[in-house]
Amino acid sequence: MRTNVVDEAYPTSPSGPLLEIARPRSRLFGTLKQSFLALSFDLGGLLAGSILVAFSEILSSAPWVIMIYPSIISMRGVIGGFFSGRLSTALHLGMVKPSFLENTRYFRVLVYSMIILTFQSSLMMGGLAYLINVSVWSVGLIEALSIFSAILTTMGLSLILVSPVTIGISILSFKRGLDPDIIVYPVMSTLGDILVTLCFILSIRLVFSGLPGSLIMWLLNTAFLILAVLLLVRKRGAEGLSRTIKEFSLTLIVVALIVNVTGSLLGRISELIGRRKEIYVLYPALIDTIGDVGSMVGSTMTTKLALGTADPSFRSIGENLPEIGGVLISSAAWFLLFSSASLYLVHRSVLLSDLIVLAAILSSLNLLAGPIMAAVSYSLAVVTFRNGLDPDNFVIPCESSLSDSVTTACLLLVLYAFTQAGLFL
Repeated sequence: MRTNVVDEAYPTSPSGPLLEIARPRSRLFGTLKQSFLALSFDLGGLLAGSILVAFSEILSSAPWVIMIYPSIISMRGVIGGFFSGRLSTALHLGMVKPSFLENTRYFRVLVYSMIILTFQSSLMMGGLAYLINVSVWSVGLIEALSIFSAILTTMGLSLILVSPVTIGISILSFKRGLDPDIIVYPVMSTLGDILVTLCFILSIRLVFSGLPGSLIMWLLNTAFLILAVLLLVRKRGAEGLSRTIKEFSLTLIVVALIVNVTGSLLGRISELIGRRKEIYVLYPALIDTIGDVGSMVGSTMTTKLALGTADPSFRSIGENLPEIGGVLISSAAWFLLFSSASLYLVHRSVLLSDLIVLAAILSSLNLLAGPIMAAVSYSLAVVTFRNGLDPDNFVIPCESSLSDSVTTACLLLVLYAFTQAGLFL
């Protein structure tokens, strides 16, 4: 089944062994236009960062709080990336109807997968955080259980809030002739960060609210457990569910390890920047934007592979440079806009000297992290497709978690360089 969206996003002619893609210039400007629009939602990441700064006392409640925040953000992004990637491809292929009601069996299985995988990822992340904090940081048993509970509660609440919005944006963008591969994940990564940040703050407040808070958390977590187990038992025979869980479980193991690295890196950045609150305000927007760069490149490539309009080889990256270039130009422009916005949010004024330095820092970050994640996403799509796997189960989930670590590591490197040069004090 072909759709107008597919024809507009990937116009083809019937000649040749592979369908011929539209002219590079039109693809460049088409991607630039849509990606610039999609990345505009990353301004919402500044809101997520501002919420963190506003509730900064919560971050100082315990040393582990700041460390698990990026882990939760990353893992939620991974699950959201999986969901949005599968939805986008399925809409293009006609496997999901652009309708809120009476959708396909494939759609229902996808929702079941989301619930089960969210719970599974929560257990993996919580278990690993528990082990690290007990063995490395000598955290007591009760406090370690609080960490586990906070992660599970945050992920459960975010599932309730984020998933319906993802479905709505996917369907609406498709109906309006936009390409879900370019629109959905960037929009949802930002909205997701805002919603997850609010869920995280609520969960941490419950952790430190004594017995009533603990009871509420364990009731929520028990309900989450029962729902996931019931779906796993009753729907395990549904077509595609077992394969999705099996393939994605491998991804989750890798991701769970990566996201804990991100938390440690953010801790180092916190030590380096001191009271420069604009970096905290920027952080969610930065990881969102670089993650979006990778997701747009990866999601576009997976759809092309599914449609047969791209050659699954590394040599074909040249044919996809218009899309990659359009996305990278958009991210560079938005990073410059983020500079002034973050300074104004923190200081209610923008000094030219501060703006120049911060813009240089963010431009350097974009030049480092953007191409890395574009290359990673493209490579993941090619490798998984050539090995008979479903790229949607791997590309955005792996890219999402890795992009957070890459962005955080590159930010740490850039900040260190500017600090050593005496430009950022």
